[in-house]
Amino acid sequence: MGQVFSSKRNTFFTVLLLFVLVSNFLIYRLPVIPGPAEAKGVVLGSIIDLAVVAPLLILAITRRKGFTFKRVITWVVLGLFASRFIVPAAYFQPFKFIPYVALGIELLIILTEIWLIVLLVKHLPSILRQMKSTESSSLFAFPALVKKKVSDYPIIRILAAEFLMFYYAFASWKQKPPENAESFTMHHNTSFIAFYVMLIHAIAIETLGIHWWLHDKSMILSLVLLFLNIYSVLYFVADIQVVRLNPLQVKSDRLQISLGLGKRMEIPFDAIQRIDWGDSAASCNLKNKEVIDFIARDFEESFPQAVIHFNRPLPAVLFLGHEKSFRAAAIRVDDLPRFRTIMEAL
Repeated sequence: MGQVFSSKRNTFFTVLLLFVLVSNFLIYRLPVIPGPAEAKGVVLGSIIDLAVVAPLLILAITRRKGFTFKRVITWVVLGLFASRFIVPAAYFQPFKFIPYVALGIELLIILTEIWLIVLLVKHLPSILRQMKSTESSSLFAFPALVKKKVSDYPIIRILAAEFLMFYYAFASWKQKPPENAESFTMHHNTSFIAFYVMLIHAIAIETLGIHWWLHDKSMILSLVLLFLNIYSVLYFVADIQVVRLNPLQVKSDRLQISLGLGKRMEIPFDAIQRIDWGDSAASCNLKNKEVIDFIARDFEESFPQAVIHFNRPLPAVLFLGHEKSFRAAAIRVDDLPRFRTIMEAL
């Protein structure tokens, strides 16, 4: 029922957005419009429609992506630019300064992002020192320290995620995975790592063959492909290291769980509503958008052994630091009896 209502609401907002755009386009092309000197109020109304009303409708349609300050400002700036092209030049003359205002706002955002990047570089040495001294995994400690010392701004989250990729790809080979009663591996009973190694070999062979074939036809395209393949190999290598070095951890007040660079989550014990085991867990619908799964997949289909339901939405960090909230987590571990014993004892 909720999905049907959501679909109808999106349709309503989409129709309303089209009406706003089309009406503002047609009003200046109908004979009833007054001359440019008398139409300042109409032009101001169009600017408000395109820079305020239209962005609000777009944000309502794409609400699943979240309402961030940058996203709001970006749509407002695009609306101001759009008003310059929808409103004829003769009518727009009294408001010709508006595109420059929009450009100034966008430039201010870019300068803010550059300043945050400089701030991240400045604090990076101290962040790394604190990361080495903490008992928590680097996968969880580094983003938390970056958020505390610098910002939680989207571009900073992306840079932090990229740093983790290079860190695990190049600087994690001397580390050993934790081995204690509170650690639970998730990949030993699967061909997860073998599958990734196969992908790396396939990319390497494809790079050697296609890169040289494309080199004579399009050097730019061959270089782009080479860059993407190298990035993919580094990502897969880092992903393998993250899975090896970051088993599920039962901390004093929470679970820390991850599956490669693209999924990690902290589940406080006070947020656990109930846990489904056995057949109830295996029958969980993994296509449900409110359920995140931590299941090491390989060549065969795998089913969850436990599904943890939350009493409130909890955030998970996905690819490139993107955050999304979920209502449940489906989990598969190598040592289920020991994991169940610890969880039922909480």
